[in-house]
Amino acid sequence: MKRALPSVFALVHGALPLFPSFVMLAGVSVPGVSVIPPNAAAVLLAAMVLAAIYAGVLLLQAPREAPPTLIPLLAWLGSAVLAALLGLDPLAGTLFVGVFGLGIVWHLSILRFYRRPHVASAIWWSYLATGTLGSLVAIVMVLTHRPAAQYTIGHGRAIGTFVLPGELAGYLIVFLPLAYAVATTTRRPALRYVAWCGIGSGLLALVLSFSRTGWVGFASVVAFYGLVTGRMRWRSAVAVVAVSVLAVLAVFNFHHNPSENYTRLSIWRAAFSAIARFPLTGVGPLDFSRIYAHVRVPDGDAVAFHAHNAILTIFAETGIIGVAAVVWTWWRFAQTLLQRLRAARPIHVQLALAAAAGLFGTLVQGLIDTVSVVIFGLWLPTMALALVLARDGLGEDLK
Repeated sequence: MKRALPSVFALVHGALPLFPSFVMLAGVSVPGVSVIPPNAAAVLLAAMVLAAIYAGVLLLQAPREAPPTLIPLLAWLGSAVLAALLGLDPLAGTLFVGVFGLGIVWHLSILRFYRRPHVASAIWWSYLATGTLGSLVAIVMVLTHRPAAQYTIGHGRAIGTFVLPGELAGYLIVFLPLAYAVATTTRRPALRYVAWCGIGSGLLALVLSFSRTGWVGFASVVAFYGLVTGRMRWRSAVAVVAVSVLAVLAVFNFHHNPSENYTRLSIWRAAFSAIARFPLTGVGPLDFSRIYAHVRVPDGDAVAFHAHNAILTIFAETGIIGVAAVVWTWWRFAQTLLQRLRAARPIHVQLALAAAAGLFGTLVQGLIDTVSVVIFGLWLPTMALALVLARDGLGEDLK
């Protein structure tokens, strides 16, 4: 059964730019347009379920390992299940719980099978190739104004196969530092070429997304990576972030409705009201939009699908139990990564810190936005990649 592992890993990592289409199956309206039809999204989700079942069967085979992040992740999943059962609409949380469960299997599979022959190669080739292709598609679509509905609702911002510009930006926040790390460490010319193409197209797509959270988040990636690798001093790091903030202030209203500038303040107030009413287990995964109508301030937006802050959204939907599980997971990950970095080779440290920088950038983005593809498709696998990169680098096939 293990012979199919490289193909399965290539499929899952290559399909990442299509993951946002899963939200179209949740039965909720979103302020965006998916170029992936619902039927195709359903087929893709079914393929991911089959891949998870296959990986789960292999994970249960001896030797069974207990990764350091396993218990916190199970606690996170348990908090989501509890919140869904006690929430406003238990069925609405089913998709969240299911997709998050797939993410846990994905995370554990990377930790367990990364050293298997050709697995690391399959991951990096598929990840970099589809990331580059997805960036190019987003660029072409915004330049050609096609599809017209997506271009219009996005105010001329790059979106591509994602549903919202912030999702494309969130994906690139993680993709770009990893692509840079691969491009500067691999000895394979072809892979290096693909990585540099991904960097060029990804940077342009990020700029064209006009995502304020994306720009500041990526600037934070650059600053973080520069500081932890010793390539940048504090003054330079602060300058990078300051320039990104100034850029956001200068051009934001050209591709956004100016009335959106202060909508987050009213939504945050509504989120605190929801938390005050359901502090222990929250209103249920993906149920923030259902409670929002009852806690909306008079001058707030008529509709809000999340709290525009990752922690506030998690708090409102899964309560203090969910927040505690999330914090525990991140703490255990950081603790394990630091332990591995102390014993890692310099080139492995560079790769692992690139993954850590991407994760840090998503946390910065999460301060003022909630990006579903980041939570479901980037956090858990990128945590696993950071841990295996610190131990094994790019793998034997790509050295």
